Amino acid sequence: MAVTSPGPPQGGRPALRIKGQGAQSNADGRYLQRHSELDPEYLAQAQADGTDPVSFRAERTVNLLTRNRSPDIPFDRSINPYKGCEHGCIYCFARPTHAYLDLSPGADFERIIYYKTDVQAHLRTLFARPSYECAPIAMGTNTDPYQPGERRLRVTRQILQTLLDHRHPVSIVTKGQALLDDLDLLSALAELGLVKVMISVTTLSNALKARLEPRTAGPARRLAMIAALKAAGVPVGAMVAPVIPFLNDEEFESIVDACVDRGASELNYILLRLPLEVAPLFEEWLQQQYPLKAERVMAAVRGARGGKAYDARWGVRMRGEGPMASLLAARFDRALGRHGLRGAQLSPLRRDLFRQRTDNAAPAVLARNSAQGDLFGS
Repeated sequence: MAVTSPGPPQGGRPALRIKGQGAQSNADGRYLQRHSELDPEYLAQAQADGTDPVSFRAERTVNLLTRNRSPDIPFDRSINPYKGCEHGCIYCFARPTHAYLDLSPGADFERIIYYKTDVQAHLRTLFARPSYECAPIAMGTNTDPYQPGERRLRVTRQILQTLLDHRHPVSIVTKGQALLDDLDLLSALAELGLVKVMISVTTLSNALKARLEPRTAGPARRLAMIAALKAAGVPVGAMVAPVIPFLNDEEFESIVDACVDRGASELNYILLRLPLEVAPLFEEWLQQQYPLKAERVMAAVRGARGGKAYDARWGVRMRGEGPMASLLAARFDRALGRHGLRGAQLSPLRRDLFRQRTDNAAPAVLARNSAQGDLFGS
């Protein structure tokens, strides 16, 4: 299935195409010592018989919780159940993390996915420590906790069950419709004031979604997710992200209106971020998909990033600077104002219910969805 050789080839390697792939290539990461790629004969056969060559691999969990000290994001800890994401969003700012695995931030990021193991045991051990201080855990801050493989692996579900057992608060950002499988747990957490969910809505255009985010739920399904969460009593908002000048920014107000109409009571947005390997991947995609717009889009991005493809400074990286960034901020503020949501935020999550130890773990709730081992090949 795979061919491996030492050292990076000159200039990286072309992507062997799979259905729904976002990246146009498979350029090598910064630290690559050895490279792997799908065997062309295997790929041809997989495409012929409809087999999906995406691989999920078990990863021995050492540290489940990631600590954060960035001053421009509202959480200090997060859990990412998966490394890599089969959604294939070309703009994903998590792509460079695959370089640390000796894999490409390009196509490898979408087809070689690692998932955390023994998550419940790790959380229970962590919570039992006398030094542990309860604060909301953020999920979906890097890769999506509800990418398609979650429906079989149920790593996110196991985490949510454990958080419910311990009465621990959690926030979620996702565009994955597998979230609806966990409405029972989310509703139970919401009754205790322990959860809030932000649904990412990038576009209302199916055509743009198919190119930009090939393996994600469509716009109508994401709006339906907002409505379903609202109906289930789960606090829900929307994240308009990323905003890409001259590609989806014309929909800015329409997206806000649609999300509010479905029940979103907090909204935010993020300007396109292109760190490290993401910039060349995105520019390559632009030239392939929107060649007549490519130069204009990148000129606007650089105009909001101090002349560069990306500016990583805290306080600037999310919204940018300059005329374009100021215009987007004003438009967003006006759109929220029409709905009386200027400055509106979902209620803070409770911390006072947390219990370090519990005998109320409920494996029966997970029984229908449990899965362990390497289920998706190697």
